[in-house]
Amino acid sequence: MKAGVGYCNEKDAFASGRNIAEAAILTGKIEKPGLVLAFCSSQVNADAFFRGLRSIVGDEAPIIGGSAVGIITNDHLSYEGFPAGAAVLQLDELQCEVASVNNLDKDEKQAGRELAERFANEIKGKLLLLFYDSVKFPPTSTTPPIMNASPTLISGMEEAFTQSVPIIGAGLVGDYDFSPTKQFCGSYVGSQSIVGALFGGDFQHYSQIMHGCTPKDGIYHTITKMEGPFIFEVDGKPVVNMIDDIYGDQAWQEQSPVKRLTIGVNHGEKFGDYKEEEYVNRLITGVLPERKGIVIFEPDLHEGTEILFMLRDSQKMVESAKKNSIELITRIKAEGREPVFGLYIDCAGRTAIFSDTLTEEAAEIRNVFNQSKIPLFGFYSGVEVAPLLGKSRGLDWTGVLLILTKE
Repeated sequence: MKAGVGYCNEKDAFASGRNIAEAAILTGKIEKPGLVLAFCSSQVNADAFFRGLRSIVGDEAPIIGGSAVGIITNDHLSYEGFPAGAAVLQLDELQCEVASVNNLDKDEKQAGRELAERFANEIKGKLLLLFYDSVKFPPTSTTPPIMNASPTLISGMEEAFTQSVPIIGAGLVGDYDFSPTKQFCGSYVGSQSIVGALFGGDFQHYSQIMHGCTPKDGIYHTITKMEGPFIFEVDGKPVVNMIDDIYGDQAWQEQSPVKRLTIGVNHGEKFGDYKEEEYVNRLITGVLPERKGIVIFEPDLHEGTEILFMLRDSQKMVESAKKNSIELITRIKAEGREPVFGLYIDCAGRTAIFSDTLTEEAAEIRNVFNQSKIPLFGFYSGVEVAPLLGKSRGLDWTGVLLILTKE
């Protein structure tokens, strides 16, 4: 198993794809491309970029990925201009099967079932990489965006899968405006699509979730009126008025998504010590017309759910990225494994420009990988998917680090 990474930031999408593929093959000393992970911003013509990649890697290697706000590598970190990148993997002892499904926006659960059913189950799966279209309906002048639901998608997959496989992946967005996205589905470019790569064989994978939110005051509230992704009332009160009181004004209502405040659910001990790894946060994508309620990124909450208002903590976010990445690589080496490739799926809300920080938290990940001389490829996503407390879940405001290893 070998991996090479390429990056480019230029308007000519076809040339970008060619240059990236050539660089990845050269740096990774790839003799036979087995799988390509590729992402590009919405400013890049995804179809032309895909063709550029294909012209170099050939017709046999599946290309999976799609739209991303920005790209992270050992040498580059960018979400401005025309960022694009790819990792080319030579699989050797790994087994990999790629499948895809369209019409995600019609029924997420059915799409998940269909994707699981398309895997032949000839591989004893150790890992499923999953990328899907986050944006069901882009925002309009009066309404915030509506997203495809990862909990429903994952539930459909788990119902149909004959294997119990950890899922790591992302819901894709190409910019901060939630414009329509593209997905690279192995042999074609789609939209409203899901693509999955099932891995088996002689390798091990390790993953770690990076957090960065803390409870505002530790007070639990209960959702009392909700429908789908729309929360109308909390504790019997209009939720918009409650958030007005938290901010002290209504300026937050102009943000899409809301920058500092999230909705959190504690999956650990209710009144125990705060443990970031036991919380799932839900991004607020905006306010409904006439201030009737808020829209959350994932419609997996319901009436009766106990929530906390969470604040994004920039310092904790940076500390978490550094601490957890060091600990993960230390653990891998202590277990006698050799890290071959790292994939970092990072929420677009964690960039310095969006978080109003002076440093990029992804730079901490990059520094750790450069010190250990491990190839790193990453991208900025809308939703991060990873196992948390024994269950694969869609996450917000997190970074998910995946490392593939060999003995």
